[in-house]
Amino acid sequence: MPVPDLFREGLGRGWKARDASRLDHDLSLETDIVIIGSGAGGATSAELLSAAGFKVLLIEEGPLKTSSDFHLLEDQAYANLYQEGIGRMSKDGAITILQGRAVGGTTLINWTSSFRTPEPTLQHWAREHGVKGLSSAELAPWFERMEQRLGIAPWLMPPNANNEVLKRGCAALDYSWKVIPRNVRGCWNLGYCGMGCPVNAKQSMLVTSIPATLEKGGELLYLARAERLLHDGERISGLQCLAMDDRCVNPTGRKIQVKARHYILAGGGINSPALLLRSDAPDPHERLGKRTFLHLVNFSAGLFKDKVNPFYGAPQSIYSDHFQWRDGVSGPIGYKLEVPPLHPALASTLLGSFGSENAMRMEQLPNTHVMLALLRDGFHPDSIGGEVQLRGDGSPVLDYQVSPYAWDGVRRAFHSMAEIQFAAGAEAVLPLHSDGRYVKTLGEARQMIDGLSLELFRTRLGSAHVMGGCAMGEDPRQAVCDSLGRHHQLANLSIHDGSLFPTSIGANPQLSVYGLSARLTDGLIERLGTGR
Repeated sequence: MPVPDLFREGLGRGWKARDASRLDHDLSLETDIVIIGSGAGGATSAELLSAAGFKVLLIEEGPLKTSSDFHLLEDQAYANLYQEGIGRMSKDGAITILQGRAVGGTTLINWTSSFRTPEPTLQHWAREHGVKGLSSAELAPWFERMEQRLGIAPWLMPPNANNEVLKRGCAALDYSWKVIPRNVRGCWNLGYCGMGCPVNAKQSMLVTSIPATLEKGGELLYLARAERLLHDGERISGLQCLAMDDRCVNPTGRKIQVKARHYILAGGGINSPALLLRSDAPDPHERLGKRTFLHLVNFSAGLFKDKVNPFYGAPQSIYSDHFQWRDGVSGPIGYKLEVPPLHPALASTLLGSFGSENAMRMEQLPNTHVMLALLRDGFHPDSIGGEVQLRGDGSPVLDYQVSPYAWDGVRRAFHSMAEIQFAAGAEAVLPLHSDGRYVKTLGEARQMIDGLSLELFRTRLGSAHVMGGCAMGEDPRQAVCDSLGRHHQLANLSIHDGSLFPTSIGANPQLSVYGLSARLTDGLIERLGTGR
């Protein structure tokens, strides 16, 4: 029996959703609140504001794809649902950056891992970055509220074989490990979360907050690129958008003008700073786009005698923070250990090599396990992150230089991952590096890892978590926004997304964005008074 497409049923009932690619004329719209970006921050804010009686317009650059469009096919999903057709990279092309670009944002294609912001991170923000009112205790009610709203709870099923490797290896070494909370209800355990959930089990914004907004009379405009905020240096008077074609590649030539009482920016850690840069937003202390952080990720592959089938089952259900905080907040860079799912296209890129060697690695895919390390950048004077810049056509790019401080963490993470994979029973381990090769003992692995020349392009690097660029803090000389998400110079602009984070956070960020955005939106509702 086919699973009903609840979003399309809602459209059939009269939800207001407009496809900008189909416009045959320019458009002018007015609303109480316009929200740019439909991911974790934007959609959470939209639901709460529409419930409070405000007329809300939610704008998304990408297409509207719903459960009946999700066919578990990599070529379709990557082209349709990811920024730059999964081709977004750092400025030098050395780091692959995975972000969503569709209605629902990255929540549509993430792997469901949901963590509260770690307490050491929040303490560091208060102490070093002048953030107020965001301690663990102060945020707890909003985290609890969003966990209940989105079905976030530790995964109750046994881990798949892919995640079991991390659990088994950590247990053998007496390293700490825990079960990952996931935002799912009625999960079928398919393992294709990164391609859109075809059964609406993942509680993404597509099936939760966006429908709730539309049920309350909110409006959705998609395939519309927010191009420029119009302002006088103190207040925003309008928003200019470009209608995009149905592939979200080229503007159609149609323009959309939006006027609102208040503007919320929720485009994420690259797109939010970029819109402000394109808009010549006031930036008297040159903080905009600076200190943009990744959880830089490196990888280690292991071959096992028994089948791992890393493409099947809940993609992430076990993690280890054993190496995350043990040297303190500001010591050598810490890292969180998780595993990625490995579907063929992703695996062929990740495992690397060419010709017969690549063919052999793909033939071994059912027996291959890959572990990843999320490096926690931004807590040390030597880790200043990257900078969002604009290309000549106004599109954004992240200039991210990997510091010697971060390279040290990459090498230590290679050691940790190899040790855990061998402890879990791997017959051979391969650090994912151009000069890496499969070796059969931990001693060989240690010798090889110590000898690797860690440099861009030779080391396989990626990230799915972009944070910062519009950092919050009470001092305008150091921050773009205050601790309530209010832009320091533009009175009717708030930012509700991960670009507010003064550092990376050391955990998958979606729940941090949900909880923070809910708290900031409640405060905004109080300040604005009642809606229409």
